Amino acid sequence: MTSVGGTSVSDRRTRTGPLLALGDMVRVLGGLLAGAVTEPDPVDRAEHGALAAQGPRSADAPAVYALLVEAIREGYLQHYGTGRVVRPADPDLALLAGDRLYALGLARLAEMGDLDAVVQLADVISLSAQAHAEAHPEVADEAWRLGALAVGAGATSEHEAVKADWRRGATRA
Repeated sequence: MTSVGGTSVSDRRTRTGPLLALGDMVRVLGGLLAGAVTEPDPVDRAEHGALAAQGPRSADAPAVYALLVEAIREGYLQHYGTGRVVRPADPDLALLAGDRLYALGLARLAEMGDLDAVVQLADVISLSAQAHAEAHPEVADEAWRLGALAVGAGATSEHEAVKADWRRGATRA
């Protein structure tokens, strides 16, 4: 098996497949963002997409769910970190890229008829913004993990209760 930097090419494709697909999708859409697409670093993982793709709700299209969750995650990273696939040099373009990627992922999920996934990921976006505004990025991290799980497996009453606590300002992740 071919190895790059100690990681097999097969393992890298498995971990970054949704990120590579996202780069391809953004390039096809064209515009300013297409010019900001870069190859993901070998250590970048599409872990949230993988969580969503593993659940029974996404069993009919796991690769599509992984791609769309990672598109929305990439949008989040444009706002609160550094993108893995889209890396505009201009910080204002990064914010616009984030909004575009949020919209792209949510719209495609809506087109698929999965409004529950749209609700879960819209909650993740909202809770992440609140967490960062309140200087609790660890809550955003946990909101992402729980949201990805809910996309794939459905939200539980415990998950909904945690989100309600976070909305009230509880900061334990």
